[in-house]
Amino acid sequence: MDFNNKELVEKITKIVIQKLQEEKEVLIPIGISNRHIHLCEEDFKILFGKDKSLSKFRDLKQPGQYAANECVTIKGSKGELTKVRILGPLRNETQIEISVSDGFKLGINPPIKESGNLKDTPGIEIIGPKGKVVKEKGVICALRHIHMSPNDAKKLNLCDKDIVDVEITGIRKAILGNVLIRVNENFELEMHLDMDEANSCLIKNNDLVKIVENR
Repeated sequence: MDFNNKELVEKITKIVIQKLQEEKEVLIPIGISNRHIHLCEEDFKILFGKDKSLSKFRDLKQPGQYAANECVTIKGSKGELTKVRILGPLRNETQIEISVSDGFKLGINPPIKESGNLKDTPGIEIIGPKGKVVKEKGVICALRHIHMSPNDAKKLNLCDKDIVDVEITGIRKAILGNVLIRVNENFELEMHLDMDEANSCLIKNNDLVKIVENR
């Protein structure tokens, strides 16, 4: 090999760097989030009775989070949706997460927000087997986001609250922008999309995607 050939050396160096970058590539599994609700204890007791406790249906990928057996009906000005599953554990504040399509059925225009940011959000009626609750706020369409641990964030050179673009491959290949990074030592690496987003890209649970740009 002619190491005095500058062009050849640069070409080889470029190939080596590309291979190293590919080996460090981090692929992120998808978790599709159907409509669901997080309840505070006060609202749960009104809906299910003071002696009732939230019971686990199955664990979710994020540690400590689970889908409950209990479901509710949510009702808007134009219609209602039944069998909306509660996710546990109970929270300090009730939050309802729906898709834009769900909003059309309910007569609600849910803003796209980060989970927990309920400022200037619409309300809804929640109906359970023992009672009902009318919330003045709390309905959102969750901003697409990626959960990751501090170690994952370090590998990807990312910080909590960063915004990235993500590439989805397949017949409906797409770049999804405005993806929020959420970093916590208790998080498992997973990107969350709602049903509308997943269906538009023909993506399913546990499909793998990658970050292509950090904004």
